Amino acid sequence: MTERDMNKAALRGEPSYVWRAGQIRRLNMIQKFAGERMQGKVLENGCGVGMYVEKMTALGANVTGLEFDFDRARDAHVSSEKIVNAAGEFLPLPSSTFDLILSHEVIEHVQDDRLTVREMVRVLRSPDPTSGKVGGRAAIFCPNRGYPVETHGIFWKGKYYFGNKLFVNYLPRVWRDKLAPHVRVYSRRDLQKLFDGLPVKFIERTVIFGAYDNIIARTGVLGKIIRAVLQFAEATPLKILGLSHFWVVEKV
Repeated sequence: MTERDMNKAALRGEPSYVWRAGQIRRLNMIQKFAGERMQGKVLENGCGVGMYVEKMTALGANVTGLEFDFDRARDAHVSSEKIVNAAGEFLPLPSSTFDLILSHEVIEHVQDDRLTVREMVRVLRSPDPTSGKVGGRAAIFCPNRGYPVETHGIFWKGKYYFGNKLFVNYLPRVWRDKLAPHVRVYSRRDLQKLFDGLPVKFIERTVIFGAYDNIIARTGVLGKIIRAVLQFAEATPLKILGLSHFWVVEKV
């Protein structure tokens, strides 16, 4: 990885380049809570190179992808002509447009996460009691502060160190943010604050573990056992140690 690629990875994260079990599982979760909305207008807010755009389009969705990074937006254009190169804080899109919005591990990287969430709610379709139409939904994945590993690397003495770093997220916030100023991490309370005062109701608020595809590729059966045990823990109080929040909100 070049220094330029390292810097981009630090500031903007790494999108999904390969479609594997982890992505399939998350797409199934999105479908479950989207329901008929998956057949409507869908926005992926932070689409990377377009993996989810391609898969949701194949499911019948009319997908628009939004990506801040120009190179990735250009790559995503291969999957769909409806790719917008813009920032999530200022969506160049009409209000009350989308039946479904996917924000997949994105809000932790934006300059203003509160404004980004507010913009997503703005462009979600408003409910219409006269026609029986329900409000649009947003499905949001983002890092959980309870996870014992900081997956985005850290800065130490001015140098960026890529990769997983143990227990960084358990440090006092001021110390943690000095080591990882390039990416946010969220408690349940942090996420709740982003939605305070916005016209939404909460459909799902949970924490999930990863699919650990890389570990499985290296260790085989052992990796599959680790995945099974951790995903089982999602049904227990141990889910507070999970990798990512998964929230679904509906506009009201």
